[in-house]
Amino acid sequence: MVAATPLARGSGAHSSGDGSASFDWPELARLMHLSRALDAIEEERLLPQGKLFYQFSARGHDLAQLLLAQRLTHPADAVNGYYRSRPMMLGLGLEPEEALAGPLMKVGGFSDGRDIGVVFNLPRPDGPKMLPMCGGVGAQYTPVAGWAQALTYRERSLGEDCAEAIAVAMGGDASCATNGFWSALNIATAQSLPMLFFVEDNGYGISVPSTVQTPGGNIAANLSGYGNLHIIEGDGTMPESAASKTADAVAYVRRERRPAMLRLSVPRLSGHSAQDTQAYRGSAELEAEARRDPLVRLHDFLVPTQMSEHDWQVHAQVARATVENALDRVLARPTLDPQAVTRFVFSDPDETQQVGGLRGAGVPHLAGTLELKAEPGRVNMLAAIRRTLDAELSRNQRMVVFGEDVGAKGGVHGATLGLAQRHGAARVFDTSLSEEGIIGRAVGMAMAGLLPVPEIQFRKYADPAEEQLNDCGSMRWRTGNRFAAPIVVRMPGGFFRCGDPWHSQTGEVKWAHAVGWKLAFPSNAQDATGLLRSALRGDDPVIFFEHRALLDAASARADYPGDDYVLPFGQARVVRPGKDLSLITWGAMVARAEQAGRALSAAGAGEVEVIDLRTLVPWDRECVIRAVQRTGRCLIVHEDNLTAGFGAEIAATITDEAFFALDAPVRRLAMADIPSPHSPALLEAAVPSASDIENAARALLEF
Repeated sequence: MVAATPLARGSGAHSSGDGSASFDWPELARLMHLSRALDAIEEERLLPQGKLFYQFSARGHDLAQLLLAQRLTHPADAVNGYYRSRPMMLGLGLEPEEALAGPLMKVGGFSDGRDIGVVFNLPRPDGPKMLPMCGGVGAQYTPVAGWAQALTYRERSLGEDCAEAIAVAMGGDASCATNGFWSALNIATAQSLPMLFFVEDNGYGISVPSTVQTPGGNIAANLSGYGNLHIIEGDGTMPESAASKTADAVAYVRRERRPAMLRLSVPRLSGHSAQDTQAYRGSAELEAEARRDPLVRLHDFLVPTQMSEHDWQVHAQVARATVENALDRVLARPTLDPQAVTRFVFSDPDETQQVGGLRGAGVPHLAGTLELKAEPGRVNMLAAIRRTLDAELSRNQRMVVFGEDVGAKGGVHGATLGLAQRHGAARVFDTSLSEEGIIGRAVGMAMAGLLPVPEIQFRKYADPAEEQLNDCGSMRWRTGNRFAAPIVVRMPGGFFRCGDPWHSQTGEVKWAHAVGWKLAFPSNAQDATGLLRSALRGDDPVIFFEHRALLDAASARADYPGDDYVLPFGQARVVRPGKDLSLITWGAMVARAEQAGRALSAAGAGEVEVIDLRTLVPWDRECVIRAVQRTGRCLIVHEDNLTAGFGAEIAATITDEAFFALDAPVRRLAMADIPSPHSPALLEAAVPSASDIENAARALLEF
């Protein structure tokens, strides 16, 4: 084991008369050596030994990141990076032992072995935070835009100390070709958000040159005419000039409360990952890259004017010894508990996440009541949703509602009509036409302690946001409850008078299958009120499905249940009692199933019990199993396509848990495996009708 006498941290700052004056250069040298020692031990020992599976060296990127880290000083600052961002983590205070625990899949790592070890996060309750990284390139940008917008809101609307705080998105040059980058760029510039785009341009996206990613290979040059974006460029390997440019960029965003881009060219001194041989690069290019090593240039900048050669070498020796000692401690940690792998999919009332949501911000839980306080006069589902949003906005100043056309217009379906005028444009506002931006922004806002309620205008339009939706749902689990992003996504869909492949699908099974999402699918105004309020007062991401055909349907009208009524998820409703067959359904099929049940009863064919699940995640298994055990027959009806629809999950559960109670096979009735057709005649033929349900139920009753 190497022994060395450590130098004191923060032992001095080099003053050069410009923006680099206040940088702590000895500390930066210490962290540079520490970062290199971590990379070396992983590349040379741990990876060949098979003790870790992924390794992305930061050599070449390290100086630029550490310079930026020294400028992130506000407690509300946040940064989101990518797989090569460990130097930034070290600069924010990550200890070497924790830096190794993640890649080595040890207890106490970034995710306790659930996520790739190079996908970092750092909660830091009293300091700048590293938001949870994602495995998808470019997925970091829109959540950072959301954090930046939350800073503005927290300062102006909540009176919090965020006046100089900023949000930083780190990315390589290839990430500037992604949807997330462009969406965040539009959001930040259009809204004048305090966001810094920190681009580490190493000229490659794995093996693809930057000239393939963007014309000319320089994103900053291409954006020179972009409105409301301050651009600074430089060489990330030149200590003094890079420090000055970094200081200028951060100071601009803090002072002006506007976005900036800092593009620093850096060398990639190893392959994209440890498995990358770089055979696609010539020897001359690799040699030129090596000559730009920022560690060598930092040495030349500091020695001998700011520190002695001996002190420089001591930093290197101490770094190696520190990493060796940290490795010994990490390897001695207990093994991961396989029994714990299913924890933290959803919130735990006894264990709050460290960052994210109202609970993470220390906001007390607002309880509701199961008691119905019905008001005279039935309301349609649209009015019930609007009133619930209005009431919760009035109670919760951290709640914001946004999406395409939800502001002045009040939503294309009318659910937010008048809310912007009542609660102000800071709380109910329109967004650019980018579902990636809508959901990604919501994720960042939720992590910053707000309650975002984004609207996806039609169910099909959620597809471009699927990466952000998936990342949001898995966040709590993959960070081991360090972070969570409880957002409530209102998502209209389904047929209405006619259909079409773009506005009329339901596809709810996709979100039932997605990790970490709760899913509500109400069939009437009363349930919509209770479930929406439950979601808004909960601590988990929720997809709240609003069926277009039910928004003003007579069958969905009900008495408004009061401004405190909550309906817990996972409690089905028996719409119609019956002893001969259990019919399980939800959404727009509930009224048709009830109609079919009445017809069968009138014809003396049997008494059909109709059960409205109301929520699919969680779904009321106990209610369904009890019903099937009582009736011995089951028909499942849904609007979504038959193959792999949620009805298959219910049928499989019944077969597994109530098989010997069955007097007939479990049957499903659903739309054929086609998109929703536009013609009303074709739509009626495709979607289960009341007569279709009646005939299917009759066949089971006669089995």
